[in-house]
Amino acid sequence: MSVETRLPTASVLYPLPMIPDIQKFANAWSSLSDDIFVPHTGAEYNRIIALLDHLIDEVGEDENHPLASLMEVLSVLIERYEAEHVSELIVS
Repeated sequence: MSVETRLPTASVLYPLPMIPDIQKFANAWSSLSDDIFVPHTGAEYNRIIALLDHLIDEVGEDENHPLASLMEVLSVLIERYEAEHVSELIVS
């Protein structure tokens, strides 16, 4: 006789958040997607770097600034690009 063991699903372990309004995201994204994107070329990488530099000038180290999380997102995109496209510097 086989005993079936049932594991709890993720929704049981962690309550599901409210489903976001996708149309709200679509409307916001259409005005942001020209400036916030995954860089695939050197030119795109430079645009993301320039945007991050501008945000750093504006936000500084204020972790409570409304754009602080955007700085974090851009930093992740930059790190990803650098990991894939920029060879490590060799110090002699």
